[in-house]
Amino acid sequence: MFRTAVGRSPARHRHDTLGRPDPMSEERPIVYVIDDDESVREGVADLVRSIGQQVQLFGSAKEFLDGTRPDAPGCIVLDVRLPGPSGLEFQRTLDKSNIHLPIIFISGHGDIPMSVQAMKSGAIEFLTKPLREQELLDAIHTGIARDRARRREAEVIAELRERFNSLTPREREVLALVVTGRRNKQIADQAKLSEMTVKVHRSQIMRKMRAKSLVDLVRMADALGVSPG
Repeated sequence: MFRTAVGRSPARHRHDTLGRPDPMSEERPIVYVIDDDESVREGVADLVRSIGQQVQLFGSAKEFLDGTRPDAPGCIVLDVRLPGPSGLEFQRTLDKSNIHLPIIFISGHGDIPMSVQAMKSGAIEFLTKPLREQELLDAIHTGIARDRARRREAEVIAELRERFNSLTPREREVLALVVTGRRNKQIADQAKLSEMTVKVHRSQIMRKMRAKSLVDLVRMADALGVSPG
C-alpha cells in the first residue's frame, strides 16, 4: 500500500471506478503526475496503470508546460514542493494559461493553511504522504469525471456559438429581446420593425438555434451570455 511507502509498487488491483472504458470519450483519460521524487512518480504511475489508465510523468512544472498533451480528459497529481515555482504557484499558472485540468495535490509537508489555499483555488483534494491507494484513486476518479463534464459543457457551448453565429445581426438583436419575455408587438416597437417581420425573425431564430421552446431558447441565450444591448 502507498501507506507504507509511496515509492514501492502497489499491488495490482482492478478498480471499476476507473478501469472501465468510457464510451463517451474518444480517448482514454490521462493522469499527469508532477513530482521531483522519481520513486513517488513511479509509485503513482504503477497504481494508475494497474487500473488501465494512461499516465505521463514529469519532474517539474516546466517539463509539463513544455510537453504536449493529447486531447483527452484527465487530471494532474501535483506535488506541492517542486523545483522552481511551487505547486500552488503552478496552479495559478495553469489557470492563466487556460489549462483547466483538475488538480490533486500531494505533499509530505502540507499544513492546514496550505491545503485551504489549494482547495479555495479549485483543487480536487489535498493528500499527505504516505498516500493511501483508495484515497488517491477516488480523487483521480473525481478529477477525471469533473474534466469530462467540463469538456462536454465546452462542446455544447461551442456548438451553440456556431448556431448563434449563423444568425443575421437583426436576428441576434431580436433574439436578445425575445429571451427577455417581451411580446412581438413590444419587440417590434423597440426594434422599429413590423410585428410580422418580428414573427418571421422569431421563427428563423428558433429554427437556426434548434430551440424547441422559448424556455429552451432562454437557456441557450443564458449559456452564451446574450443580453439586450
